[in-house]
Parts: sequence; C-alpha cells; structure tokens
Amino acid sequence: MSESVAVQPAGALVRARDLAKYFDVSPPWLARVLERAPRAVLKAVDGVSFDIPPGRTFSLVGESGCGKSTVARLVVRLYEPTRGRVEFDGIDLATLGSRAAMAPVRRRIQMIFQDPYASLNPRWRVADIVAEPIRTHRLIEGDAAIARRVGELLAQVRLSPVDGEKFPHEFSGGQRQRISIARALASNPDFLVCDEPTSALDVSVQAQILNLMRDLQRAMGLTYLFISHDLAVVYHISDYVGVMYLGRLLEWADARSLFHRPQHPYTRMLLDAIPDLEMTGQARQAVAGEVPSPIHPPSGCHFHPRCPLANERCRAEAPRPRPREGGEVACHALEEGRLPERGGDALR
Repeated sequence: MSESVAVQPAGALVRARDLAKYFDVSPPWLARVLERAPRAVLKAVDGVSFDIPPGRTFSLVGESGCGKSTVARLVVRLYEPTRGRVEFDGIDLATLGSRAAMAPVRRRIQMIFQDPYASLNPRWRVADIVAEPIRTHRLIEGDAAIARRVGELLAQVRLSPVDGEKFPHEFSGGQRQRISIARALASNPDFLVCDEPTSALDVSVQAQILNLMRDLQRAMGLTYLFISHDLAVVYHISDYVGVMYLGRLLEWADARSLFHRPQHPYTRMLLDAIPDLEMTGQARQAVAGEVPSPIHPPSGCHFHPRCPLANERCRAEAPRPRPREGGEVACHALEEGRLPERGGDALR
C-alpha cells in the first residue's frame, strides 16, 4: 500500500506516518493444524498518514469497522503499531521506552471516549475522577488547591463546582460527557483524541457538547483528532476531514472542499446518504453492498467491489494518493478522467 500523507499547510503538532495495526485472529494452533488452515490476520489499519496543525481539528469518518477508532488508540499508544510511527511535537513516541519518559508527553495527550457511562468509575465521586490526572502528574500540591482547581474545571465545562460531591450515576449522559471532558482538561493537555464523543447522546445534547468543545478549543488552543461516523457532526467541528475505508485513507481535504466538492466515489456516496432537506432534485447514489472482511480485503482498491466506476486496473492496483483541491485523493477513476462532475452541495 502506498503511503498517503495528509499534509496540512501549517506546521504539525501530530504526525502519523504509514500507520498500520494488524491483529492475529487465528484459531488456536491445534485447530489450525487439524483444519490445515493458515493464520488469519485482520488489517484494522493499513498505511494511514496525516498531519494535524496546532489548534485545528482533523476528523476521520467512515463506516463501522473502517479502522478509525483503532487509529485513535494508536495515536495515544493504547495500541502499539505493527508498523509506522506517531510523532507528537517532533517526538517519535516509539522512542519513549519507559513510563517515566512517556509521562511528560502523556500529560499533554488526553482521550475522550465514546461511552460516558462506561468511562467513569461509578464508585468514585466526580471530584476524585476529575482530580485523578492532577494527582497522577503532580500538577498541584495540597488538597485545598486541588479542590479549587476541580471546581474551576467543572465550571469550565458548564457544571457546578458542587457537582463534585456527586457520583456519576446522578448525572445524565450529556453531563457525564462534560465530566469526561473536565477530566481530560485536568492535565492541561495540548491534544485531545475524541473517539465518537457524541454518538451515545441525543441530538440536542450532541449540539451542546460540540459547541462546548469548539469554545474550549478557541479559548485554550486545543488540537483535536475527532473520530465519528456522523457526517453532520464532522461538518460543523472539523478543519480537515479524512475518509477511511477498510483501514485505508481514501481522501482527505479541508472540510469545506470535501463536503462541497467531494472527489472519491466513496466520499460522494457517503454524502449522498444525507437527507436532501432542500429537495434540490440532485441525483444521488447510495453506497451499495456490504463492507468486505478486513481479514480478506479485496485486491487493488479496497472499494472496487462496491464502486460503479471500477475497472480492471482498480481490481489489480492500489491507487496512489494524488493532489486535489485542498488535499489528496486516491482514485484511478479520477486520475483517468472517468469520474463524472457532481453539482450541488452536500450540506447547506
């Protein structure tokens, strides 16, 4: 797989290069011997590269199972990559071999998880949950000073300082996610990895959390890697968007260019799935078929079994990323001029 590099115009705070993660999902050794079966390897991420400038949001979108959440876990080193590297502020994270060496970088990188019900310890009071990173990284000494800081953090996410005395079960889903954000901010991070932070919330609460995250980004200069399958959410929070499919990055661009002038057939089909509230009459083509198994991915371009423009070259040769307006796209049909023009905007 050729390496796709989503290089943004500004200097990057986070760089991922040829990032890959393979999981061995083989049956037990004896079962393989009896059945004469080879090892089974699931290629969750297969050669993804991108840059994120400081203070900006880079979002990864795609159908379930495309590998976007695995990328998030690779970036924060919850997973070790099979190949490739992640650099943070010029430091290759693979060179930080001990917990002591990793600690200063770990403080600057935090993660917000998808499920606000599962990510908070139900036996701890909120004040203890939010204070944990402060105590772990020894940022503030003294219980009184820590309590004041916890109150400031809760107020920052639009909760009350007195909420620190409560337990997580006393809050709604949206309030729990605010607590998760306060905990992430407690270590004074520069970079937040947000793994579908609003997908478990209803639409009105989603909007509140997204507005809060945007306000915090402007106020604190935060950098986000935002993972989502919801294109409407991505449209409103992103500076740059990458579209993933079966572990590969098919297209990336600045958000406005990608949503208004999508180039890859898969990106176009994802956008066509958004309801046309303006009733423009624009022709739409939904994504047909099923996502192939990442254990036995298609040859060539992984998307070719579902692509109406696929030809023999698409079936045999993986496309190389090529420049497009505001980004890059990997598509033989676009390179050969077989991609029809597309009018109208995906979102208004």
